Amino acid sequence: QIDQILIHQQLELLEILTGFETNNRYELKNALGQRVYFAAEDTDCLTRNCCGPSRPFTIRIIDNLGHEVITLRRP
Repeated sequence: QIDQILIHQQLELLEILTGFETNNRYELKNALGQRVYFAAEDTDCLTRNCCGPSRPFTIRIIDNLGHEVITLRRP
């Protein structure tokens, strides 16, 4: 049973060095710091870099066995 989820964005070296926006990736951890899910954004390069934080996106949340458990979409 999970009573809390902590979300940690994984930083990309390319993004840090160049400021060029890459697909965001996240680790979703429980209160003990154990990864319970992984989330990955799926958008194209032009949308990410031109629309900024108001961009449409799809994020897939995957469990530790590699099974997709939910898909989030923002039009």
